[in-house]
Amino acid sequence: MIRGEYAYGADVLRKAIAQAYKKGFLGKKILGKKFDFDLYVHKGAGAYVCGEETALIESLEGKRGQSRIKPPFPVNVGVWGKPTVINNVETLANVSHIIKNGADWFKAMGPEKCPGPKIYSISGHVNKPENYELIMGAPLKDLIYKYGGGIKDGKKLKAVIPGGASTPVLKPEHIDVNMDYESVGAVGSMLGSGAVMVMDETVCMVGVARRLLKFFAHESCGKCSPCREGTHWLVQILDRIVNNEGKTEDIDLMLDICDNMRGKTFCPLGDGAINPVLSTIKHFKDEYLIHIEEKRCLVGYRHSRYCL
Repeated sequence: MIRGEYAYGADVLRKAIAQAYKKGFLGKKILGKKFDFDLYVHKGAGAYVCGEETALIESLEGKRGQSRIKPPFPVNVGVWGKPTVINNVETLANVSHIIKNGADWFKAMGPEKCPGPKIYSISGHVNKPENYELIMGAPLKDLIYKYGGGIKDGKKLKAVIPGGASTPVLKPEHIDVNMDYESVGAVGSMLGSGAVMVMDETVCMVGVARRLLKFFAHESCGKCSPCREGTHWLVQILDRIVNNEGKTEDIDLMLDICDNMRGKTFCPLGDGAINPVLSTIKHFKDEYLIHIEEKRCLVGYRHSRYCL
């Protein structure tokens, strides 16, 4: 299954599958054995929520991408009611290497509880934004300053989102952390997809929360009211604050909305959507108060690309 927008990626996959069939690695009686295996590429609904396994199954079946109630879990009742195993491409890419080199080889890389390689994506205000395949647990500081080449134009680091849009923001004092699931969790965020977003001192963190909430509000499938209503309500409040029309009570109101969303949605999109708000209020509350009380942006409203 691949997102509908990824036309080039789908073409590459189809060509690779065709080559595998031609060489006898796929199809009937593979390599002369009594083993049949067919592989197909399905282009699904282009939706962030389809990263959740049951929404992905709904899309695969030709339906709107919306999460199902669990249980039953896909391993029991999945595609067209059949037992289904869902894995992402990064997991599947490791299988051939484990078969070739053995489980002990794989377990020797990285931390004991989550070993192996990991693809980290570094974007934002770094000199060398790129995808880097490293051993799980690579230090976040190395990702930013060694592999990413440091902050652009000699500016100071202000914040890092370590694992994609739905993971809580970290401050510079948190970057001495290894990028594995347990370590990042211990400093108050999540490894998530390993998509590291680096922000320098020119960024308005209220604007960052607003930009991310607009994304989540757009990507919400709308099935459950806490996510459908909560994300849009948060966007409206953040719009008001960014436009210097906010009220002091708006901060508590947003925290209350987040509390009413946490753990009350069909899938994790709702929980992920509140993290930008909660973490920016936790670490950068002063920026909210400056917008609300002083009617200005700490970094200069007209100069912050994230605030406009």
